Amino acid sequence: MSTDQIRLDQPTDGLQRLAARFSGHAYDLHRHETYGIGLTLYGVQQFHYRGSLRASRARQVLVLHPDEPHDGHAGEGGAFAYRMLYLDPAAISQALDGAGPPYVAEPVAHDEATARAIDEAFVDFPRQLEPIAIDALIGRFADLMVRRSDGERRRSRRNVALRAVTRARDFLVAESHRVVGSEELERVSGLDRFALARHFRSAFGTSPHRFQTGQRLMRAQAMIAEGVALSEAAAAAGFADQSHLTRHFAARFGVTPGRWAALSRRS
Repeated sequence: MSTDQIRLDQPTDGLQRLAARFSGHAYDLHRHETYGIGLTLYGVQQFHYRGSLRASRARQVLVLHPDEPHDGHAGEGGAFAYRMLYLDPAAISQALDGAGPPYVAEPVAHDEATARAIDEAFVDFPRQLEPIAIDALIGRFADLMVRRSDGERRRSRRNVALRAVTRARDFLVAESHRVVGSEELERVSGLDRFALARHFRSAFGTSPHRFQTGQRLMRAQAMIAEGVALSEAAAAAGFADQSHLTRHFAARFGVTPGRWAALSRRS
């Protein structure tokens, strides 16, 4: 019997935690609109990223950037377990006083300070973190990523229409149950659709469309983990049908909704 398992808490104030273990194949190629900061607990975690096959071993830390495709599987014929924090790039930038999100060139490293921070973030997992604990963690990981980044804090946000794209982002979150039109975002933000796309990516590391699709998929993901039928979850998250959900779900999470249901319910 497979011992593969995923446990995931609810995203709160720019942070979400995941704990998982796998033997063999874990995820197909996919990408997130968040940073992924992880710690391998045991085994070898291999993944394709930026054109190369990477490997993370016990107590190594990995940093994955928003919108960067990656997959996942066990290396060296064994099993692996890991913890991952998904961090909103907007929250990271806010913690850095508006600086652009840090760029970490090397995805895998021995980084004991970050490993300890991840350990602390999971002390009471999956119990919900308190708000001020989340604030402290985001600030800490922001500083740790700057330390690993390719230079000093970048001030690229001075040229970003931050208030405009934040209004658009908030609107996309509020309307995550349906498809939003370009004209609506133009009215909300005050920017034309092409300027909005450019500024949105500079601020948040992804496109408005991918961001909203991610919100809808997280809504479906939580419902499926609670036992809601796939067809019902698809409709509630604004997808045309179950197959439509399945295509987007696999692209976002690297597993199908059916496999996610099995993994998240396993004890």
